This record gives sequence, C-alpha cells and structure tokens, in this order.
Amino acid sequence: MGARTYPSMAQAWMARSGDPFSDRMNSMAKYVVSSTLTSPEWPNTTVIGGDPIPAIRRLKEQPGQDIVQYGFGQLSYALLEHGLLDELRLWVHPLFLGRATADSLLFRPAATAQLELAGTLALNTGIVILTYRTPSHESE
Repeated sequence: MGARTYPSMAQAWMARSGDPFSDRMNSMAKYVVSSTLTSPEWPNTTVIGGDPIPAIRRLKEQPGQDIVQYGFGQLSYALLEHGLLDELRLWVHPLFLGRATADSLLFRPAATAQLELAGTLALNTGIVILTYRTPSHESE
C-alpha cells in the first residue's frame, strides 16, 4: 500500500483481533511504499523506501499467494505503467463527493492501459465492484 493508505489501514486492523479475517490481516506480510515512514507499528510490515518497482517485481517473482494493493493513487499508476498490475477492482459507490480537478486520482496524466472487464458484483448496499484484468491475464 502507499503512504496515504497505510495509516488508516494500520489503525483499523491493529484495533481488531479474535476473528479469522482480522487475525489474518494482522499476521500476513504487508509492504508500504513510503519515503517518510521508518518504523511501522503494524506487525509484519516492511517499508519499501526507494523505487518500488524493482522491489514489487521481486515480490511477484516469489512463490505464494496473490499480492493485493489497497488504495488507489500514485503507486497504482506506477504498477500499471510497469506491467505489474494484473487485476483492478473498482468499487463504485452511489454518491458524489467534492469536485474533480486535473490532479484527481482518476484523471491524472498517465500511460494508456487496456483492461478487460472480468466480472461484476452488485452489493445490496448499491455498491458495485467491477473487476478488470489486463489482456495478458484474461484467462486466469
């Protein structure tokens, strides 16, 4: 996760325990890309302080389960640009907030990416989860 996502995730999950999902979140390996964080309080958290691309490429080459990135920002764009993003799940919430600018997350100047719709899930709250995959990962 990026430096903006980490504080809220750490605060929320460190306060929870005793159920399988919380215990798994707190015990799994976590990586945060940050140039300012040096001593993460959330157990099993490693800080990637330099260029995240080589570090994430090495992580993807290791055996194990999928890597999940929480949040959406500069790191997401970098992963996409370097071919390290295999799947993107967009959670569409039925509300509008504030005003968009050229610096808004979804409207940044970035490399063009082709994604294929792989699935949709409509929750009873009105939230829709759209799953997209890069064409090279369509069949997975």
